[in-house]
Formats: sequence, structure tokens, C-alpha cells
Amino acid sequence: MKILLATENPGKLREFQELFADTGHTLVSLADFDIEQADETGTTFVENAVLKARNAAQATGLPCLADDSGLAVAALAGAPGIYSARYAGPGPHSESSQDLANNAKLLAALENTEDRRAHFYCALVLLRSANDPAPLVATGQWHGSIGTAPSGSNGFGYDPLFIDATSGATAASLNPDEKHARSHRGRAWQVLQPQLTGL
Repeated sequence: MKILLATENPGKLREFQELFADTGHTLVSLADFDIEQADETGTTFVENAVLKARNAAQATGLPCLADDSGLAVAALAGAPGIYSARYAGPGPHSESSQDLANNAKLLAALENTEDRRAHFYCALVLLRSANDPAPLVATGQWHGSIGTAPSGSNGFGYDPLFIDATSGATAASLNPDEKHARSHRGRAWQVLQPQLTGL
């Protein structure tokens, strides 16, 4: 079955293609279609994932998987939270320049802060059709802290700053298998994957 991943983020697509490798399903992304992305007007990760999945399913007629995830920092009262992807503000940025701007703003916000606890949160929503009344929903969390400088060349987003609580390595220093085993997205996937067998 062909499943549409409701994102144009190449890093996110790459991670999901790795996760889907042995499922028998083919994953495509919004980059393969000319449709407008959904307005993320929800107040939670799950709400925004539903909005993104429904918008993409309505536009394409395909089953659609949406991921809404972000970083919650204890000292910032859970910010950037659902605004993680655009923490440094909207603009005509490439993915990489947006990531750099977001990371720089986060480091500045924590400059004089000793409490650097943080966690990633992921909500996955799969709609079989645009009007699916019972979407598949899975969530996952990854606990750690925010470093004082970027480290590692893998991953995307806040990965160079996020230090895994178990290994002490940044997310950007982990190889794909290590990251999938620990990450918020990998943990949500572990909940969702068994539910795909009935599709």
C-alpha cells in the first residue's frame, strides 16, 4: 500500500523511510504533490497531527500518516513545544537555515540557566481516508537535556543540541539504528507499527 507522509521535511521523510523499510508499504511525501500544507491551529501535538493528516488525505485520496513532534524544555515552561519547527519565527528559510536559527535562539534562551532538562515528544496519526472516524494514534517521548554547543553531524532540527539521558551522546551523534531505538519518533513507531498489519 502507498501511504503519504504529510511532510516536506527531508530529514523526517528519511527517518520514516528507514522505519517503513520492512513493512511492505511504500512511503511518499508532500514533496511529490502540489498541495498546500495544513494550518497547524491545534493546541497539542495530536491535534496538529490530525489536521495535517486529514488535509493531505483530502487532497490526495491516499491513506496519510502525519507526525507532529517537538521539543519541550523544562526551564522554558515547555517551550518551544508545538512551535518547535518555527521557534525562531517564520521566514523564507531553507530547512537547514531554519534549524540553525532555532538552535541559536534556544541556546540564547538558556544562556544563564542551569536546569537544561528537556524531552522530545512525538504524536503519530494515521488516517485510512480523509473521513476516517477512528484514526490510529501513537505517541512517544525521549528524555534528555540541552547541551551548551552543537555536537554531531547526523539528524536534523534540535538533534545537535539534545543530549540523550541514557548514552550521554547528542541525538546528532547517534547512528540511525541507535536513534530509532531511543527517540520519541522511534518509540511512537513501536506503538503504531503493530496496528499497520490490518491496513
